[in-house]
Amino acid sequence: GSSGWMTAATLINQFPEKEIVLIESPNFPVIGVVESTLGSIKNWTELLQLDEKKFMKETDAIYKLSIKFTDFYKKGESFHYPFGSAHIEGNRAGLNDWWFKKFFKPDTPYSDYADCLFPNMALVNQNKFTDKKIPEINFNPKKDSAYHFDAIKFGLWLKNNYCLPKGVTHIEEEITNIKQNEYGIESVNNHKADLFIDCTGFKSLLLGETLKEPFESYSDLLINDSAWATRIPYKDKSKELVPYTNCTAIENGWVWNIPLWSRIGTGYVYSSKFVDDDTALKELKKHIKVEDADFKKIKMRIGIHKRLWVKNVVSIGLASGFIEPLESNGLFSVHEFLIKLVRNLQREKISQWDKDNFTFSCKKMFRTFAEFVALHYALSHRDDTEYWRYYLNKNWCEHLINLKPDMIHGLKAAALDRDLLYRFEIQGGLSCIAAGMHWSPTDLVSFFYENCDADYDKWKKDWSKDIIRLNVKKFFFDDEVKKLPSLQEYLEKNIYNVN
Repeated sequence: GSSGWMTAATLINQFPEKEIVLIESPNFPVIGVVESTLGSIKNWTELLQLDEKKFMKETDAIYKLSIKFTDFYKKGESFHYPFGSAHIEGNRAGLNDWWFKKFFKPDTPYSDYADCLFPNMALVNQNKFTDKKIPEINFNPKKDSAYHFDAIKFGLWLKNNYCLPKGVTHIEEEITNIKQNEYGIESVNNHKADLFIDCTGFKSLLLGETLKEPFESYSDLLINDSAWATRIPYKDKSKELVPYTNCTAIENGWVWNIPLWSRIGTGYVYSSKFVDDDTALKELKKHIKVEDADFKKIKMRIGIHKRLWVKNVVSIGLASGFIEPLESNGLFSVHEFLIKLVRNLQREKISQWDKDNFTFSCKKMFRTFAEFVALHYALSHRDDTEYWRYYLNKNWCEHLINLKPDMIHGLKAAALDRDLLYRFEIQGGLSCIAAGMHWSPTDLVSFFYENCDADYDKWKKDWSKDIIRLNVKKFFFDDEVKKLPSLQEYLEKNIYNVN
């Protein structure tokens, strides 16, 4: 699959003097769904110097600028988590400027947060795109965009256009014989190597099945463990081809909508604890209003192995672990783990310290991301089904209650930032998710409690200037992109060569 070919591509790029061999079963089931990526994949494609326009054309790809969340907080509300940096130049209180706008103008919709602070939203709202920088609004397409593409086609493109031409050896055969020794894996089908990288998906053939490395379930944190996936045609491509992934919360989970160039990928992520597969399929069909399609069922293993580098075996992709598809983290963990692997392979010899450091750095990132995903459910106020009531009443983190010392990340970091700093970090998506879920990092009660001698009327008058500045920014963002081509027009001209 894509993780195997991404691994081979990374290794042949960084270690061209090494012999890189990929053994692939011709009959091994590949979990091939439409893939939605995050902006950091651009770091990986730039590092490998992939020809973006060529692989996009061959993988049915489009550009992605944001993730939209529909009905997550409550039915009838939606908000965006746009890529790119917030524009806070001239703001009095950074990202918190918007919250004072909300306090003084309560009718302001929460979706306005991203519109006022993130220039990317001007392109999203007008369905525009350009591959040129827009300095006036700090838009940089190399940093502020990602992709939707067909994951199977992406793996094949890497194979035929990158890995094989650069010298990766490809062996197609069933894995029938794995020999072990004191150092781990001695051979796979009599093929020997110094380092074996397990990219066998949820099966985890080498790390899990052969070396018996324990798997740590995250079911206490994330309960979604199943999905139905399908592909549907466009009804009105000019409107449905949009530069974002839409995630819509429904009865027992959420439905993704990922536009590609020729079609739409969609599917339903749900919990088998609350709904059976057949009922879930009916819920998906009802939501997308499609009966006649090829629906594929996927069972997900949520969590991660205790160690990711055991003896001479490293796991990458689903063989390591999986969170769940929310926030497009599938390929994110692949390229991020690969960069951490390359970093730990830089020394002349590999010690146990290097192996354990790889596990530590990957698992820290993985757990932080998992808790960020969990926050989307923790902050929801949906209570219309047993599934959503479970989240509404769940005790999320014992460390918050029992003051148990632990590494500060994820849920704990979010709570501490809000409690101690009254603000969220500029980088990352927490501020956008919190705004969409009505979870303010600051509030007027706390401000005036801490500043009991403040003159409210004077303070409100002073802040009115900053509120005006926010609104002016939003209109400025919109105006700067009006003349850009639509996403469809850009793709037709620059990627797919449509006359």
